Amino acid sequence: MQQEKIKISQAVIWVSSIVLGVLSSVPQLASHDFNLMEAIVNAAITSAFAIVMWYLNIFLLNRTTKRRQGISYSRLLIILAMGMVVMFGLAWIQQLILSHINFGPVMLMVEVRGILINLIFYMFLNLVQHNYTGQQVHLELEKVKSDNLGAQYELLKQQVNPHFLFNSLNTLKSMVETHDEETVDFIIKLSDFYRFTLESRKLDLITVEEEMKILNSYLFLQKARFGDGFTFTDTLDKETLKTLIPPFTLQLLVENCIKHNIVSQSKPLHIKISDADHKIIIENPIQRKIVPEDSLGVGLNNVNMRYKHLLNQEINILDDNQIFQIKLPLIHEYHHH
Repeated sequence: MQQEKIKISQAVIWVSSIVLGVLSSVPQLASHDFNLMEAIVNAAITSAFAIVMWYLNIFLLNRTTKRRQGISYSRLLIILAMGMVVMFGLAWIQQLILSHINFGPVMLMVEVRGILINLIFYMFLNLVQHNYTGQQVHLELEKVKSDNLGAQYELLKQQVNPHFLFNSLNTLKSMVETHDEETVDFIIKLSDFYRFTLESRKLDLITVEEEMKILNSYLFLQKARFGDGFTFTDTLDKETLKTLIPPFTLQLLVENCIKHNIVSQSKPLHIKISDADHKIIIENPIQRKIVPEDSLGVGLNNVNMRYKHLLNQEINILDDNQIFQIKLPLIHEYHHH
């Protein structure tokens, strides 16, 4: 990751330097032997030093090619040493302008002042640099996370609905062998179902009305296989049909009902889809198979992951050993999280 270069506003550099220069002359204003010329020269020297050290600190910090997690004490010592040299030169200029002052005590005072200013600038710029670095790392982590979620979502979409093809082809084989009158309709519905599959995989959301077309094609195929082994009731109102849903959500959930429950003419499975409290509800009485069917774990997990990825919401699942119920939040608009 390339290190973020430190950028400080020119106004901040110059205004802060002038303010420091003025503050350095405040003690002289309270002195009984106040000398305006001395105060002006002292303020100018301090301001000039502050400006030089601003640019010197920024230059040395930006020259670093490797990101540091803490303070570089070697770099700090170099900057302090350079600051002392600069301040010595400025103090010498001050001595030339104000030849009547005692160079020794003045030199000590300005060097201490210079060290304090230098430390403040260095710590401030390190804080700014670490803040830039933290923001850059955060943005890159968010990008990686987003890319990862996108890849996961594409994989989830690829998992949808291929695993019942074998059963459908077996059913079609039996219908052909028995010259079933609905064979042609079965082939058309199977073709429609896979056309929906190819078209919908390009989309993150479709209308519930479009999803019901996919589900009805799927139910026709299952009816050919199970006959009167299950019943299906749909009471969705027109407003709900206009809302949005991830493709193949209802088909996966109905498939989940059929896969994990007894489906027979002697004990039909009743599947119902309705809406209430701004949710789509899919439910069925629990009549578990004695020998559970092999499962890839795609159904419920797939639906839940897609809702989390697209809407930052999870589905509600109720299982009281009598009724299995799933509630899906209604989606009126698409807000991609």
